[in-house]
Parts: sequence; C-alpha cells; structure tokens
Amino acid sequence: MKVSSLPRARLLVWFAPAVVGLFGCGGTATSSSQGTKDDAAAPSAAGSGGTGGNALGTGGSATSTGGTTSGSGGVSGTGGSATSAGGTTSGSGGVTGTGGGATGTGGTTSGLGSVTGTGGGTSSSGGATLGTGGRTTVTGGSTTGTGGNTTGSGGSMATGGRSGSGGTAASGGTIESGGSVGSGGNAGKGGLDGGNAGSGGNAGTAGSSRDGSVDAATGGAGGTIDAGSVGPEQCTSRAAIDGTKWKLVWSDEFDKDGAPNSSNWGYEKGFVRNSELQWYQPDNATVSGGLLTIAAQKQQVLNPNYKAGSTDWKQNRQYAQYTSTSMTTSGKKSFLYGRFELCGQIDTRQGSWPAFWILGNGLSWPASGEVDIMEYYANGVRSNICKPSGGNCDWSGSVSQSLSSLGGTTWSNKFHLWAMEWDSQKINLYLDDKLVYGYTITTTNPYTGNPFYILVNLAIGANGLDPSGTTFPVTYLVDYVRVYQKP
Repeated sequence: MKVSSLPRARLLVWFAPAVVGLFGCGGTATSSSQGTKDDAAAPSAAGSGGTGGNALGTGGSATSTGGTTSGSGGVSGTGGSATSAGGTTSGSGGVTGTGGGATGTGGTTSGLGSVTGTGGGTSSSGGATLGTGGRTTVTGGSTTGTGGNTTGSGGSMATGGRSGSGGTAASGGTIESGGSVGSGGNAGKGGLDGGNAGSGGNAGTAGSSRDGSVDAATGGAGGTIDAGSVGPEQCTSRAAIDGTKWKLVWSDEFDKDGAPNSSNWGYEKGFVRNSELQWYQPDNATVSGGLLTIAAQKQQVLNPNYKAGSTDWKQNRQYAQYTSTSMTTSGKKSFLYGRFELCGQIDTRQGSWPAFWILGNGLSWPASGEVDIMEYYANGVRSNICKPSGGNCDWSGSVSQSLSSLGGTTWSNKFHLWAMEWDSQKINLYLDDKLVYGYTITTTNPYTGNPFYILVNLAIGANGLDPSGTTFPVTYLVDYVRVYQKP
C-alpha cells in the first residue's frame, strides 16, 4: 500500500509492527526474521474341609471343604458350633466363602454372607476398584479377577489401557489411534493435511496441500508447517505446485478457531498510514471454520493520542469512526526469495482497501522496498512493485485490472489466488495462475539479498474512497497464506 497521494496505494496486510510510517504501505520496517493381572485363586481361598462344625460334622475347623478361611465351609461349614445354617461364622461360606475378603456367600454371622453379595472386599462382583474382578480372583479374592487393579475387563477404567481399549488414551497412540493427535500426526490427515499432521507419525504422509498433492514443509513428508484439515480448500482450481521447483517452508492454514496464531502474526495498532480512517486493533481478526476473517466495523474508538489543534493526522482526530486489523509477520517470520501465496476473497465495495504485501527487513520505507502482491481500491485489483526513488517510490509499470474486466460483481463473490515468485533476478506477480506483472531486478533496488516479511490488512477510506454509504462490516476472508522456496 502506498501513500494516498500516489497514483496507486497498496493494500496493507495484517502483519508486524515494523510496517508503519507516513509513506505508503511501507513505514519503518523492523528486523525479523495396565496393571498386573493374576487369574490364580488366593492360597487361602481353597481348602477341602467338610461341611460341619468346629470339630466334626461335615465342616471341621480346617479340613474337608471348609478350612479356616474359605471353601464351602468356614470355621463351621453348613453347621458350626452353634447353628446348622449359620455357625459362629457363616453358612455355606467361611470367613471368606466363595467371595473375597470379608464378604462372599458367607460372612461373620449367619445366612449366606454377612456383609455383601458374592463380590470382593468392597463391591458386589467387583474388585477393589471396579470391573468384574476383585482384588483377588474370579468373583472375589485379594489380588485380581478377570480384570485386576488396572486392566482386564474390569481394570481401573475401561477394558484396556488407562482409558480406552488400547493405549494410554484411545485404542492407539497417545491420543487417538495414530500419532500424537489425530489418526496420525499432530494435526491433519495428510500433507497440509500433512506437515506436522498426516495419517502417520508426527508429520504425515503427504504434502502441503489439503489433498496431499504437494510436498510438506521442511522435511518432505514431515516438516514444521501449519497443516490443517478443518476447512475445505477454497482455491480449488489452482495449478498444482511443481515439487521439483518449490518446497513449502511455512504456512498458516487458519484451521484453529479463535485468534490468529501468535507465533506467526503480530499487529499494527492505531492510526498507521495514508490518513486512512480505520483504527487498527487485533480484535477485528478471528479464525473460524478454516478461514481468517478481518471484519472492518463502523465503530467509534477514542484516539488516546488526540491533541486539539494538531496538524498531524494521527493526532488531530479525537475519535476513529472505523476499526479494522492489520496483521504482520515482522519480527516473527521473514523470507528471502520464494513463492508467496494467499487464497482469499475480498470485499470490493466502496471504502474497502484490502492488501497482501511484503516489506524489507531493517530498512525504513521506501528504502525497504515494497511489493503489493494484491491490493484493491477504487474499482481496481492492483499489482505493484516499488522502485525506491529518493523519499518516495516509482510505481511505473504497476498494473491495475478493473472489476468489469475480471468478471464484475460475481468475481468478488469467489476466492482467488494471488502469488509472487521472487528470486535475485526477477519478481513475477500472478492472479489465479496468470502472470499479471513481471519485473526485472536491478542493482539499485532492495530486492536482492534482503529478507522480506508479510502483511495482510484491510484499510478503510483514503484510496479506498468514502465508506459512508457502505453497509458494514466490510470483510476480507483468507483461506491460507503459504511460502515456498527452492528445494
């Protein structure tokens, strides 16, 4: 975005604080750059004593089918020292009976168990925790049943691991059935649906586009790019990326709802350039359903820098009447050469001035250089390259395409792909895979050897003209921003 007094102004993208200044979309640039399972019965649970009383009968105190602990007779059997079906201890159960610990079918008094059913030391047919096994065996006992303290069909939780039926959580990896997150890697399902995503390990098995058609970020099938599968690909008619020529090194797919990723983006704030009407603030940018939305609003905001009588346009307005967002990668991400892409839909109503552009690190504008890969205002979709000339830019050769030549209002209702291919010798700007403007780099401009950072912004007014007759919000939708470089 260039200064409003120039023939063409450039769209200011939402990037970093380094892109300010009174001149153009430039401004002063900144530097960037399960548990153990035991199916055996407890030793004291068996016994083969009779079913009689303390000394004789069919029980006995130790042998036959009773024993001093369990079997079908306890200290008593079916009789005992007192009663035929009770005894000092229990009926058809000893201290333990066919159950565990203090319960089972015999208890300490009479009948068929003095405490609870046929379960273990605590619950009915469960163990110390839950499931169908107790602390010991089968229907009771002191160690494990068919589940054990942790696993089996009754472990601490499910029928498997600590949580689900498999690993630590679900039936597979750490979380789901694959890698670290999904059914595969950290995010998507292959490529951009890959990158840190994929259907396999930490990375994925495909490449950088959601359909897996492109190589993933810095590591082939893996990489460090933001890979997403939340929203559908919007620029579906785009040409495939030549994997022998370009490798995806960074992207934001805007697939995590909420605020934009703070690792990628910073914000310009307040009144910034070109005497524009909007007050820049982070609040107007949100991510939902796989899309970034910058929504300019008709909203009054107090200007904390107001000074009555000032001749500085940033100070002589007590209030801003509009708000919007300008995002930048300044200080976070910068790139020397490559292919830069944005898939987006722009609002072309009067007052709207969206942009996707780059500025050079460490230099003030216009020495920093400026490439407007896309900006729109006053019925023109523009592609501009600044050739620094003294304290301003020479914009000669820049291209503006009218909406009518592109398809009129229906064109504005669709997503389009803007791209720049840049090396040490040339800069080519594209719209929907068609070359719009080619520029040969000379030794007198800043496009050789110096990294550039990205801006995505939506300005209101100035070159965008009077917005007073436009119904707000004015919106700028972005599906993704990507940077490729040579392998």
